[in-house]
Amino acid sequence: MVSAPGRPGRPVAAASSRQVKLGAYVTFQGGTWQVAAVAGASVTLVDEDGQTASVLASFLFADPEFTVMGSPATGVQPWGLMESVPARERERALAWQRHIREIETGLPDGPGSVGMPRPEYDPQRTSMAEREQAKADELTRLGWPRVSRATVRRMRSRYHDQGLWGLIPRRKPSSATGQADERVVAAILEALRRQRGRSKGTLKGLRELTGQILADTPGPGTVALPPPSTFNRLARVLADPLEHPGRPARTATAPVRPFTPTVALRPGELVQIDTTRLDVMAISEDGKPLRPELTIALEIATRSVVAAVLREEGTKAVDAALLLAEMAVPHPVRPGWGEQLRLAHAAVPYDRLLTLDERLQSAAARPVVVPETIVIDRGAIFVSTAFLAACETLGVSVQPAPPRSPAAKGAVERTFGSINTLFAQHVAGYTGPHVLARGETVQGEARFTVAQLQELLDEWITACWQHRPHDGLRHPVLPKAALAPNEMWGALLGACGYVPLPLTGADYVELLPVRFHPVTGRGIRINHRTYDHTLLNEHRGQPSPAAGRGGKWEIHYNPHDVRQIYIRLPDGHLHEIPWIHREHVHAPMSETTWRHLRAALNRRAGREKHEAALAEAADQVLRRSRPLPGSPAADTPSGTASSPAGTLPAQHPVEAAAHSLDAGDARTHDDDDSRAGGEEPPPPARFALYDAFEEAEHW
Repeated sequence: MVSAPGRPGRPVAAASSRQVKLGAYVTFQGGTWQVAAVAGASVTLVDEDGQTASVLASFLFADPEFTVMGSPATGVQPWGLMESVPARERERALAWQRHIREIETGLPDGPGSVGMPRPEYDPQRTSMAEREQAKADELTRLGWPRVSRATVRRMRSRYHDQGLWGLIPRRKPSSATGQADERVVAAILEALRRQRGRSKGTLKGLRELTGQILADTPGPGTVALPPPSTFNRLARVLADPLEHPGRPARTATAPVRPFTPTVALRPGELVQIDTTRLDVMAISEDGKPLRPELTIALEIATRSVVAAVLREEGTKAVDAALLLAEMAVPHPVRPGWGEQLRLAHAAVPYDRLLTLDERLQSAAARPVVVPETIVIDRGAIFVSTAFLAACETLGVSVQPAPPRSPAAKGAVERTFGSINTLFAQHVAGYTGPHVLARGETVQGEARFTVAQLQELLDEWITACWQHRPHDGLRHPVLPKAALAPNEMWGALLGACGYVPLPLTGADYVELLPVRFHPVTGRGIRINHRTYDHTLLNEHRGQPSPAAGRGGKWEIHYNPHDVRQIYIRLPDGHLHEIPWIHREHVHAPMSETTWRHLRAALNRRAGREKHEAALAEAADQVLRRSRPLPGSPAADTPSGTASSPAGTLPAQHPVEAAAHSLDAGDARTHDDDDSRAGGEEPPPPARFALYDAFEEAEHW
């Protein structure tokens, strides 16, 4: 028996014991107790005042302060840290462990080992001090440097406190700044603080700023500025790893640490929406090359592109609003698509889905999800009234991404790069990721209009993206196999199910942007366009029965097709009101094209003549920018024969189109009669390619 550390004269069991035995001293509930009896699962304890307590062993061991006094600290050894220690130091620590066990128990392998202790280490014959001195003498004879009894006692103390890890040599960590002057270090930190938030400069500029700080604070000439090499080393050590001077600024690919990946466990739980420029040159409605804007909705649980919209420029709030409806209804199979692109051939339980939603019978192989939460980037179109109202109508929660946190939408940002890599680079007119990678004749390579690119993109998403294995999609049953978005959707349908959302044409109209206008005797006037119909006869000059807005009527319009608007009449429904010159324009016309025509044509005398001229010019621009392959030369307007593609003629035949609406109707009937008596017009091509050389043959 020996004395407990810190309590002279109190007999305890051998200090090496890790077990609760009779006579051992333990710490329990903030006090020191001696084990008086152990009976089965009960332990009887006695404190300093003679008070006894009988507790369950499990309750005793569960106490956070429970320790066996005089025994090494219990717990799992940090073997991971031990592997990082050099082999020489690890072997030395293991040797010290055997020596300490021999000092305390007499046997190198500790209690319970087989063998007889050597005489100088027999606990029954020698004291602890004698065994410590014997071990110090032994290690000195073996060639261990600087080993004394104090060294042995210190190593025993470390072993009791930290276990094997305490026997590893502790070296004082060297300072990252070395022997640099503390005033120089403080000056560099101050210079970095002043530069934070500003445009990033060079190390040379930072060194000059540090010199100014040293001249102002300690005084000129008091502290010498270190050489450039030393200064650069200090600056790199002291600066934030993501904001080193002289390196490129932080971009969207460098998230603010710590980074947590976005996780969604069911289809539609989380959808990310964003807009960017597509790396492809397309032909605009006025015939000029441009890079269209791409807006996509990415479903996180399956990594499916559930909706994608291409626009020429200035993506509107209506595009984002209609994106919601597009992802919530099945995508129809386009004419010319193969049977393999139908949902019936996808890796989903098609027969069961068809019993829930008959619209899936002619649907493409793309997921149909009703979003629960949509993550936006605080863009103007996503925080607009139209988009937020559409989300509220469909019961969708809008979650704005934190400011200056691009990693909050990392999945959709990465998808844009994949679309440019896997799709855009194979399309005529590819611009490359940056200017240095751009070809010399990119604008001349443009062959597709935005509408044709939209159809190409939809087919590519259905045929390629949805069937391509995605490394971020793993099923718990098959974690080594990467799943395709359609496969992941089919797997999650079994756990989450499918609830269809029926949307009609009226629902789409409700999602369009809203504006308020009066109904006059001429109809409804919007941006120099007149909309009129017999439905407005009884409401002309009358205020709207709805309260507010000064008696103006609620109008819904599509900025990408201004040929008609929709007005809410007293019956509560939206009714279509056509543009009075809609028959002159045979393709959807956007506000962008309308503004281009107004800027290109001089204002004619008289409102009716001016509007008719604009309508005729709009039709000619759209026909010229979308020539069909094999179209006859007679289809080219005579007034544009000498004008290059994409420009308006200098002399526009206003008189031929501006006499009256009756003249326009007569021309329409004549066209219909000629078609009735002649051959049927050829069906439109699947993709109307624009070929400048073929167009030149018609001039």
